[in-house]
Amino acid sequence: MIRFLQKDTRITKIIFGVIIGVTCILMVIFLVPGIFSGTASSSTTYASIRHGGILGRFLPAQDSVSVQDVQDVATRMMQGQQIPSALMPMLMQEASQQVIQQRILLDEAHKLGIRATNADVRNYLHSGVWGEYLFPDGKFIGTQAYAQFISDNFHISTMKFENEVREQIVADRLRDLVTAGATVSDKAVRDYYRNKATKVQFKYAVLSTDKLRKTINPTDTELQAFFQQNAARYKDADPETRTVAYVDFTDKDLPGGAPQVADSVIQQYYNQNQQQYKVDAEVKVRHILISVNANATPAAVAQAKAKAEKILKEVQADHGKNFAALAKKYSDDPGSKTQGGELGWIKHGATVPSFDKAAFALQPSQISGLVHTRYGFHIIKCQAKQEAHIKPLSEVKDAIVAILTKQQEQQEAVAYARQLANEAQQTSLDKVAAAHHLKVTTANGLTTSSTLPNLADSSKLISQAFTTKENAAPQVADTGSGTYAVFQVKSIAPAHTPTFAEYKSHVLDDYRDQQVTQLLARKTQELADRAHAEDSLTKAAKEVGATIETSGLVGRTDQVPDIGQLSSTAPSLFDLQVGQISKAINTGNTGVVAKLTDKQLPSQAEIEQNFASTRETLLNQRRDQLYEVFVSNLVNRYQKAGRILVNRKMAQNPPPLSGS
Repeated sequence: MIRFLQKDTRITKIIFGVIIGVTCILMVIFLVPGIFSGTASSSTTYASIRHGGILGRFLPAQDSVSVQDVQDVATRMMQGQQIPSALMPMLMQEASQQVIQQRILLDEAHKLGIRATNADVRNYLHSGVWGEYLFPDGKFIGTQAYAQFISDNFHISTMKFENEVREQIVADRLRDLVTAGATVSDKAVRDYYRNKATKVQFKYAVLSTDKLRKTINPTDTELQAFFQQNAARYKDADPETRTVAYVDFTDKDLPGGAPQVADSVIQQYYNQNQQQYKVDAEVKVRHILISVNANATPAAVAQAKAKAEKILKEVQADHGKNFAALAKKYSDDPGSKTQGGELGWIKHGATVPSFDKAAFALQPSQISGLVHTRYGFHIIKCQAKQEAHIKPLSEVKDAIVAILTKQQEQQEAVAYARQLANEAQQTSLDKVAAAHHLKVTTANGLTTSSTLPNLADSSKLISQAFTTKENAAPQVADTGSGTYAVFQVKSIAPAHTPTFAEYKSHVLDDYRDQQVTQLLARKTQELADRAHAEDSLTKAAKEVGATIETSGLVGRTDQVPDIGQLSSTAPSLFDLQVGQISKAINTGNTGVVAKLTDKQLPSQAEIEQNFASTRETLLNQRRDQLYEVFVSNLVNRYQKAGRILVNRKMAQNPPPLSGS
C-alpha cells in the first residue's frame, strides 16, 4: 500500500482528499449538535423516515411525513365526533403512528418488488367497497360526481385518494405475502370449535358484598382507631360551605308583560335564516324486491331477473293499482313486505345510488322498470313527490315569532336582573324584593355540589357563589330556561376536619368498604372448602349464609346473573365434569362456588359442518398474529436504528384541525 502511494503523488493527493472529505462528513454527523438527533424540525414536517442510502444511516434517503398528512388521517379518525382540545396531541400522535407505519410498510413492500398499477387501482374502485357508489349498474358516475364524492367523504383530492388506494393495495399484498405461510392443524380447528360450542349448566352458591357489608359491625374503639390511622384522608373532609341569599323571577314577573315582535323584525329574521327553512327533494315510494345473494351464480341472477320481469308485467297490467297486494305476495324485503312495500318518504342519498336515481326519476303513480342493486331486482312505484323548496313565511311565521319573543324576553330578563342587582347594591336584597313584589330565599350550608330545587338550573349560581367574597355586591346568575336570579354571599364556613362523632357514619362506610373485599375473599374460600370437604354445595351454602341459584344451559360468551360473562369471570367452569364443584370464583362484587349439573359438547357432525368457517376464523387469527409480529419487528428495527425522526414541538403542540 505504501509503495503504491509513493509511485504517483497526484493519486496520493486525490485518495487522501477523499478520505479527509469523508472523515469531515462523519465528524459533522457525530459532533455537530442537531444533525440526525432524532427530531424533525421543519414547521411543515411532522416526522421524517430514513429509508437507507449509499452510506446507510449517515447519508440516508428521507421520506417526509407532513403535518397535513397527519391531519388528514386525524380528521377521518374524528369524523362525526367532538374531540376535546386537550386530547388533540394524543389523537395526532395516533394518526402520525398510522402514517409512519404505513410509510415503513410501503418501503418494505417496494424492496420486495410489490407494486400496484393504474389498472389495479381502477379494478379496486370498480369492484371494491366503493364500486356500487362509483359504478352503479356498472356505469361510472362521471369525473365531476366522482371528485365531489371523494371531497364529501374523504376531504381530499382525487389524486391523493387514488394514491392512498394504490398504497393500500400494496400494503394488502405485503400482508398476503407475509401471512401466506399461516396454517392451522385439523385437530386445532376441531378443538377450537368444540371448546367454543360447549355448553354447561350448573347450580351455584352466591355471596354478595351488599349482604356481607351489613355483617361488618366494628366497635367504636375500632372505628376511632381507623379514623386516627386515616387522619390524612379525613383532613378537611367537611368541605367549605356558604350561605347565599337570592331573588329569582320568571317571565311573568317582567315589567311590561310579554314583548310584541314587529312584522319587520320577523321578515328580517326570515330573510337571514332561509337556509333553515329549506326542504330537500323527497319522494314517497313502494317497492317489490326479488333478492339476489351477493355470491349468487350467473344462473341464479338470471333466474331472479326472470321472476322480477314476470312480476313487473303483472304490476303493469293494472297500472300498479294492486301494487301493495303484489308486494305483500312477492317481495323479499322483510322490512317493507308486510306494509305493501311501503318505504315512506326518502331523500337523496338515503338509498343505494341506482335505486335513488330510479326513484327520483319517477312521477306520482309511475312504475319503474327493473332496478338492479346489490340487494337484487327492484320494482318501484312513486306515490308522491316533493321538489326542493324553501318554506314560505306564512308557514313558519308562528315558529319565528316564538323564537324572537323568547330572545326579547331573555334580553329583558337580563336587563331586569341587572336593574335589581344595582338597586340591591344601593339598598339591600330584602328591600328590592319587597319593592318589586318578589321573594328572598336564603340557602344555608351550600357546597359546590349543592342544588337549589326551586331553580331550573342552579349550577351557574352555585359556581359563581364559590368565587365571590363574603358580603360582596349582589351579582346576576343565569338559572336556566331564560330565567335569572340576583344573589349575595352572606357567610363562608371554611373546610375543616370533622370530629369522630360528627363523621362516624362516613367512617363506618369507609371501614366496611375496606373490610368487605377481604371478607368476600375469605368467605368465598370458606364456602369452596366446605363444599369440597362435605361434597355438598347446598349444605356449605347454608352454613356460610350463601344463596343457591341455578343457571340455564349457557356458553362461554353468555351472561349469568351474579357472575357476568363466563369467558371473563369463570372460564374454569368449562373444564369441570358433571358433578364436580368449582374453586372459589371472585367477581369483585360477588363470591361464587358452582357445581356442574350438565355439560353438552357439540356433535361430531356439528363440528364437521362448521369446520370450514372455523378453520377460516383460526387462519385469520393466525394471519393477524403473524402480521402484527412482522409490523412490530419492522417498526422496532427502524426505531432502534434511529430512522424515525419526529418533530417534537409539532407533536406536543399540534395545529388545530380544519373544521375543529
